[in-house]
Amino acid sequence: QVQLVESGGGLVQAGASLRLSCAASGNTFSNCGMGWFRQAPGKDREFVARINWRSSNIVYTDSVKGRFTISRDNAKNTVYLQMNNLKPEDTALYYCATDKVAYGMGPRSIRDVGSWGQGTQVTVSS
Repeated sequence: QVQLVESGGGLVQAGASLRLSCAASGNTFSNCGMGWFRQAPGKDREFVARINWRSSNIVYTDSVKGRFTISRDNAKNTVYLQMNNLKPEDTALYYCATDKVAYGMGPRSIRDVGSWGQGTQVTVSS
């Protein structure tokens, strides 16, 4: 099973940028679809973005389109989430996640997730 460790969160002002990283252990990362989810206090965990195993198919939730970019570096076993023009409503604990199956599109819902990271906090002040 893949182990995931997120980093890069922090406290920023509205309009700022952050880049989240998710480092994966194991030798199956390169054939695994990946995704980012987030959970704000008192809310359900929600999908943010996903990327398939060869970066040829990427999907974002509507609220982050044009501001967030998901990417991956299979040589470094790492997936990234570049977040620009951050808004207070982006405040949440951000999790990376793997697909349950190999060569997938990346998880789109919680039921599609094989493994979770521990999360990294992003706080955006107004």
